[in-house]
Amino acid sequence: VFFKSKSILNMWTMRIQLGLALCAVPLSLAFNAHGFLRLPTASSTRASVCMSAEVEPIITIGTRGSPLALAQAYLTQKLLGEAFEELAPEGAVKIQTIKTTGDMVLDKALKDLGGKGLFTKELDVCLLNKEVDICVHSMKDVPTWLVPNTVLPCLLEREDTRDVFISPKADRLEDLPDGSVIGSASLRRQAQILAKNPTLKVVNFRGNVQTRLRKLDDGEVDATLLALAGLKRMDMTEFITSTLEQEEMLPAISQGAIGIQCREDDEQTIKYIMALNHPETKICVDCERAFLSALDGNCRTPIAGQANIVDGVLQFRGLIAAEDGTEIHRTEASGSPEDAVKIGTDAGLVLKERAPHLVEAFLQEKLEAPTKE
Repeated sequence: VFFKSKSILNMWTMRIQLGLALCAVPLSLAFNAHGFLRLPTASSTRASVCMSAEVEPIITIGTRGSPLALAQAYLTQKLLGEAFEELAPEGAVKIQTIKTTGDMVLDKALKDLGGKGLFTKELDVCLLNKEVDICVHSMKDVPTWLVPNTVLPCLLEREDTRDVFISPKADRLEDLPDGSVIGSASLRRQAQILAKNPTLKVVNFRGNVQTRLRKLDDGEVDATLLALAGLKRMDMTEFITSTLEQEEMLPAISQGAIGIQCREDDEQTIKYIMALNHPETKICVDCERAFLSALDGNCRTPIAGQANIVDGVLQFRGLIAAEDGTEIHRTEASGSPEDAVKIGTDAGLVLKERAPHLVEAFLQEKLEAPTKE
């Protein structure tokens, strides 16, 4: 029976709703020994909320309210408490949820809503208004530009960047029957899927992880693809049918990376978050984002890229594609990690020169897209 019955998915959803909905669950209760979210008992939650009310927050974290976003915010809270004694008490690091355009409008494809920035605009406003001190982001949602007076100097250690295949009807993507329907809001995945089998149909499939799994279990689609990193952070790997290697499905730019943004003049906060920065992740993500920037990429663009440091050498692979998978142009580059941005930029320019018609089409769509206020 798919998903070992719906009760597993329903129980997990209840755990998030009961334990995290008010964002009042303290650090010690939010995570188990493995760093995964867990459901606190009612008595421990009441006691800890009373305790936390006595502590004035030193840092307020701004985050989206999805289960995955909350998992990332609680991880950041946990790491800050471990790194700084004054941030360890309950309530010293507060978590504040913020609704974004991307969270509220779920009936349209991301490309039709204007691309990247859909999951960050409202957080930027709160940060600039000093309603929060830092914003915790999934880096693949962050535009290659930042709003003025903010910086994003810290990236946590990266999770596994691969995609996973989830289906009750096949063990692998290539085993799906012709004409099968795959749910995905990602043009990157769509292009690579259709390049493998153009008979497959890819339909818009939005919502948080739990919503997508429920739709799949209800038979709305035959399969879906998700990021392994998100499932691991939420302790939901039991839903995976198979894992796609990078040679099968090149990941999104910055996939699996968590970034922390703050105001550029907030020296104390910068000191706190820089203690969490993982240099190798920062180098690789900087390379990938430089590649994306060179192509002017966004959610309207089927672009993928992955940088890794192997034996002291930065190795990068990237691609740009047509939405229907009829064209895929790939490039590879390598060099010193110190030249990460240059390596990414040069790789992007190579593909821009090789497939100018694809880049120009994306730019034209961007110019013609309606402005979202």
